[in-house]
Amino acid sequence: MDKKKIIKAVKLFLEGIGEDPERGGLKDTPKRVAEMCEEIFAGIGVDSSKVIKVLKSEDHDEIVLMKDISFFSVCEHHLLPFIGKAHVAYIPNGPRVTGLSKLARVVEIESKKPQVQERLTTGIAESIMK
Repeated sequence: MDKKKIIKAVKLFLEGIGEDPERGGLKDTPKRVAEMCEEIFAGIGVDSSKVIKVLKSEDHDEIVLMKDISFFSVCEHHLLPFIGKAHVAYIPNGPRVTGLSKLARVVEIESKKPQVQERLTTGIAESIMK
């Protein structure tokens, strides 16, 4: 992520809406926005399927479900946040299972990208299926 470009862009944005980026309350805003972007877009370029660790276990054929995984993301159309709770379920492939914490981690990584909700759902499913 190029924080210098983000800082420059936020300054231009503030000027574009008629604000003075050097005004007291706004002086550090470009830097704060750049730091925020590092956090909320930390999933860009990260392959969430890499966090899935397959464990060998007894043969399982019942659904594995993790509910109420809180997340937030940013809509790619207007760069506005959206929040929600994900419920992730899968049926193990024989003796191959993964820990519940890994499912939550996939949701966390996938949600930290600009996107629409449908892409978030697809990204989570594809990571688990790999």
